[in-house]
Amino acid sequence: MPTRTQRIMANLFEGWFQLPRRFPPELLDDMTAAIADGEHTHLGELRFAIESRLPLSAVWAGLDAGMRARQVFGQLGVWDTEHNCGVLIYVLMAEHRIEIVADRGIARRVQPEEWGAICRGMLDDFAAGHWRAGTLQGITQVHALLAKHFPSHGRPRPDELPDRPVLL
Repeated sequence: MPTRTQRIMANLFEGWFQLPRRFPPELLDDMTAAIADGEHTHLGELRFAIESRLPLSAVWAGLDAGMRARQVFGQLGVWDTEHNCGVLIYVLMAEHRIEIVADRGIARRVQPEEWGAICRGMLDDFAAGHWRAGTLQGITQVHALLAKHFPSHGRPRPDELPDRPVLL
């Protein structure tokens, strides 16, 4: 676990946080399409949020990526889906952290290790400079878990939350 000082330095100087370079408009469009397409296979909702860095005051106060992901989960209303199976993929670029927060319906059925494996795969791809591949693979894997546990069986379903990734 990094120290508070290490986290402050990362949020000040880490190069990963160059959000427009890592997530250009074309990739955001591809992510939107992947989220929308995958949601046709299940009853869940997927949101993707990317934050370049945290305010230093928040880091100093002890806010970490997991806590911030839960805040964003609430702020974006990911918890407010008909089947309680919303999922948030949260990327904190400065600290090289990815968190997946799942609503209670899907969290009861998917083990934390499964979410952790998706996060590790994405981080490995990002570290190798494969931002597009890592992002789209992570989205695909979350959709696969949602389809396994909350299949749509081909029934039309309402799109309860926006599909476009959120840049914070």
